[in-house]
Amino acid sequence: MRSTIAVGLAALIAMYFLGGMSARHEIFPWPQLSALRTMVGGEKAAAPSRYTFDGKERLIGDESKTPVTCPTQTERTAVLLLLGQSNAANDGGQRHRSNYGARVVNAFDNRCFIAASPLLGATDTKGEYWTLLGNQLIASGQNDNVILAPLAYSGSEVARWAAGGDLNPVLVDTMKQLEDSGYRITSVLWVQGEADLVLGTTAEDYQARFLSMVDTLRQHGVEAPVYISITSKCLEPSNGGFKEHIPDNAIVRAQLALSKSGQGIREGVNTDALLDGDDRYDDCHIGASGAEKVSQAWLDLLRTDRRLETSR
Repeated sequence: MRSTIAVGLAALIAMYFLGGMSARHEIFPWPQLSALRTMVGGEKAAAPSRYTFDGKERLIGDESKTPVTCPTQTERTAVLLLLGQSNAANDGGQRHRSNYGARVVNAFDNRCFIAASPLLGATDTKGEYWTLLGNQLIASGQNDNVILAPLAYSGSEVARWAAGGDLNPVLVDTMKQLEDSGYRITSVLWVQGEADLVLGTTAEDYQARFLSMVDTLRQHGVEAPVYISITSKCLEPSNGGFKEHIPDNAIVRAQLALSKSGQGIREGVNTDALLDGDDRYDDCHIGASGAEKVSQAWLDLLRTDRRLETSR
């Protein structure tokens, strides 16, 4: 009797480990059993979501958004075109919403919505700091209204934004939508570079591709300054990055050179230097304290440049 029980237990244990290994490594008999279960029971329907995405996983719909009439642009309206990868998208560790109702809006697809994380036009559904910047621009007295137009794709390299890249036509379409809504872009804010550091993009190639994107902006009537962040840091393999960061790298050298090259390109916020480990919730993406630092830095930069322009 005891030997029978022992054999039974051994068989059960063997089946348990076999099942675990089979599922983990997708080997017999897990795929066959999984296929049989699907055939008998059918695919389980996905749970309904408030979010809608396009073919490139960009957030294009959110049932919680509050549509409003798009504000008329005046000399005291900031229209910000927000470009880049995940740290310009909805990957932040803290959500924000407009403190001023329809004075800070998210412009998307010829419509306007009261700004609130996550913003339409960028990938992912977490937080972002652009809405916080909009609140600060109004609180500081610099602007009466802020129009946020995000176009940011997590993990995107600069080549995708250049002429011939898959994101270049989306950029052109976004500019046309803003123009159709009666908006003239006042600043372009670029936060990108982490992907290119990992890919090993050379400084020369980064500069050429970024300038190609700027040419696209200029060809479609955008005369606003283009602010290029000094951004290359995204640590840990889980984020697609390295274990350690070398501040003096090809991407940073390219970004600094571009900021001094003219053509309306200006140096943006240096997120590599500004943020420490506590400001990034996963060694890469910006958390709540980081959002406060980055938005304040953008505010200071835009206010300084505004004062210089008005004093001329």
